[in-house]
Amino acid sequence: MPDPAQLVRFYDDAYSRDPTQGAVYARWRALSAIGKADHVLELCSRAGLWAGGHPINTLEVGCGDGALLCELHRRGFGGRLSGVEITEAAVAIARDRVEIDSVSLYDGLHLPDGDGTFELGVLSHVLEHVPDPSALLAEVARACRAVIVEVPLEANLSARRASKREHAAEVGHLQRLSRDQARLIVARAGLRIACELEDPLPLEVHQFFAAGAASRATASVKWALRVGLHRLAPSLARRLFTVHYAFLCLPAA
Repeated sequence: MPDPAQLVRFYDDAYSRDPTQGAVYARWRALSAIGKADHVLELCSRAGLWAGGHPINTLEVGCGDGALLCELHRRGFGGRLSGVEITEAAVAIARDRVEIDSVSLYDGLHLPDGDGTFELGVLSHVLEHVPDPSALLAEVARACRAVIVEVPLEANLSARRASKREHAAEVGHLQRLSRDQARLIVARAGLRIACELEDPLPLEVHQFFAAGAASRATASVKWALRVGLHRLAPSLARRLFTVHYAFLCLPAA
């Protein structure tokens, strides 16, 4: 497992890539943020925690370039929006976004905020990137009264392929989680899952990196098969390919 300094250098490099490649991944993060925001709103609606329908303030831990916070702002959700990140390169990008109220650098382990400062915390595609997911989740739950987590479930046959393992390493995945392992992380953090959902991802996501008509057609077929199988037999789908797992956590007590 890398130490925090190694993680900072890794993500500094990721957000400081050449302008052309950086623009492609910025579009990818903006597209991904649409689905992530869908999950945040759906889970909050199911939980029914706030009389006004949404929290008065929201903290995203590991906010990256701020794409998800901007999407939540576009939908008028989350109240005052704040983010923290471990890399200065991402913080600099996110701070330029007028939709976000505040963005800060943090050490990846400890939040400077007091207990229960935020009504909602968000850890979207973060826990798979850290050496001790339960410790980070517990720290976010200390500062936030409810926490939404989203992770890819990569303990499956497709993700075992060498090309998929190599890609996971390239994007900084340190954990390859199953749904049971994700739930164990929650329990170790002293939390419980109030509501949950799974998503095999929309067609636009599957087609994003497809080059040419043939590749897009292949991506479309793969998407249709995955969506259909996940709808009919979700447990089998999880064993065969990656789906995204999102859930809202509350204190176990």
